[in-house]
Amino acid sequence: MDRSRGANETSHLAVGRFSPIDSNEVNESVDKLPPVLIALMKGVVYKDSDAERWHDLLQLQARIREYVGVLGLELVSDEAEGYAYLHQRPTDDASTALPRLVARRQLSYPVSLLLALLRKKLAEFDATSADTRLILGRDEIVDICQVFLPTTSNEAKQIDRIDAHISKIVELGFLRRLGAKGDAKFEVRRILKAFVDAQWLHTFDERLKEYYQLASDDGADR
Repeated sequence: MDRSRGANETSHLAVGRFSPIDSNEVNESVDKLPPVLIALMKGVVYKDSDAERWHDLLQLQARIREYVGVLGLELVSDEAEGYAYLHQRPTDDASTALPRLVARRQLSYPVSLLLALLRKKLAEFDATSADTRLILGRDEIVDICQVFLPTTSNEAKQIDRIDAHISKIVELGFLRRLGAKGDAKFEVRRILKAFVDAQWLHTFDERLKEYYQLASDDGADR
């Protein structure tokens, strides 16, 4: 038997079985990672706002999880709803807990109330519509909020306050402003479903009673 021929055949088989790593693909992957990480550090990444970055995020999920895990963070993504964000990993050991990179925000009663009402509106919309985008006019949001706010003789001032609460929710990323300020409409971002979950909605009516009582007490003190 010709041993050299056998060795050559084995060599050809090995070459055919294993392809060399494409250095261009590795470099491209490395180049795409920093922009995705920076976007996540800044806030929520949405599929509908940046389809290319969303695609890169899905392709690099494993590497992103490995990187942010060192910082005590975890990647939360919902491919069906089209959003992803970073969440502080919970820990029971205070001695080993890392400083928080994702700040906790204390929300005022009116902002919390409006978020709850928008979440309920989103649940009703999902149950009755095949569309995925809930868009509300500014007046609609004002109307659903006023029901649970204390009555006042200065309605214009109250509406100004509601506008401020709406702007705060836009800043938090749960509403997206569409159109000019004078004729603004707002898209309820679907990440609100992650912030206000289904279990919370289950006790929504009881919470609204609490909110209404707080509003009544607040109105009595003025």
